[in-house]
Amino acid sequence: MEDDLAAWLRLTLLPGIGPERQRSLLAAFGLPGRIFAAGRSAITAVVGAETADLLLAAPEQARLDAALAWAAEPGNHVLTLADAAYPRGLLEIPDPPVLLYVKGDPALLSSPALAIVGARSATPGGVANAQAFAESLAAAGLTIVSGLALGIDAAAHQGALAHENGRTIAVIGTGADRVYPARHQPLAREIARQGAIVSELPLGTPALPHNFPRRNRLIAGLSRGVLVVEAAVGSGSLITARLATDCGREVFAIPGSIHSPLARGCHRLIRDGAKLVETAADVLDELAWGRPAAAPAAPPPARGTARGRSRAAGAASQALFAPPEPETDLPPEHAAVLAALGHDPLDVDSLAARSGLTLDALYAILLTLELDGRVSRLPGGRFQRH
Repeated sequence: MEDDLAAWLRLTLLPGIGPERQRSLLAAFGLPGRIFAAGRSAITAVVGAETADLLLAAPEQARLDAALAWAAEPGNHVLTLADAAYPRGLLEIPDPPVLLYVKGDPALLSSPALAIVGARSATPGGVANAQAFAESLAAAGLTIVSGLALGIDAAAHQGALAHENGRTIAVIGTGADRVYPARHQPLAREIARQGAIVSELPLGTPALPHNFPRRNRLIAGLSRGVLVVEAAVGSGSLITARLATDCGREVFAIPGSIHSPLARGCHRLIRDGAKLVETAADVLDELAWGRPAAAPAAPPPARGTARGRSRAAGAASQALFAPPEPETDLPPEHAAVLAALGHDPLDVDSLAARSGLTLDALYAILLTLELDGRVSRLPGGRFQRH
């Protein structure tokens, strides 16, 4: 069995022979062992002389040994196209990976799943929505798939893990032995324990920009649908949504403020036919799936006093989203309040919890921002950014 896996790894670790040629060889010869035994002339007839020479060159033994050693560690798995456990959803996309490195439970890759994706520079409201939707959908029995990125991805994973039986899959754009961004090391460990981390890339592959759009097709392929929480026009999340449409998956989008640049991608998706959703039940109804347990589809009102909870809540928000570009013409504390406010109306208690400020300090800053014309005071003690 290890010899078979070694042949699969050898095929995929060869430099200069990409996935398309790998699949051509498998279609022509069958299992990798038969490819290497076929001889130069037979291989040349399929992929040309140059590729045949690359294929029959001595393997990089150190990389091969390292991959076999990784696969032998508890909790690590390598799934190949020939494995019964290979997820059927990925067989439906145009270019399924020849193999997958999985850290965690490989059976989850075949479970009913929904992807939740969105902006890295997410607003606090977007983070809260992603967490709440993920927890509700996980409570309904769906596995939550995302990409381990900052912002909405991290919030989706954390929302799924917050439910006692929640499961989540992180599809990453690095080798399975790496975590990017590095600050998500603790989150990655929890996902591997209560879900799965998946990569098609060889071990040791660093975070290269061109790998992330390609991993988005796996996020779409593993899922019954894709929910976009926040996205700017041109966002990678819109690539995931397009790929989901191409392989017959449902696409959902949460609308946002017309003033928020992070709502424009979602609004474009809705104009193009994505389902507008306001609650987790909207998603479940469209998927003809059972309704969630009584978990909220939107974050519940904050409890207790803002003074007592603001520091912890503010720290939690900072861990989940990358702050927007700062307002360089404002004092740092004023810019931080604008960032925490986002673009939707928000009550002062929730703003205090997000910003980590006392109510006295917050009201002083809001007054200055109001006089500067940067925020408006609304009925019910709410404020909105201009």
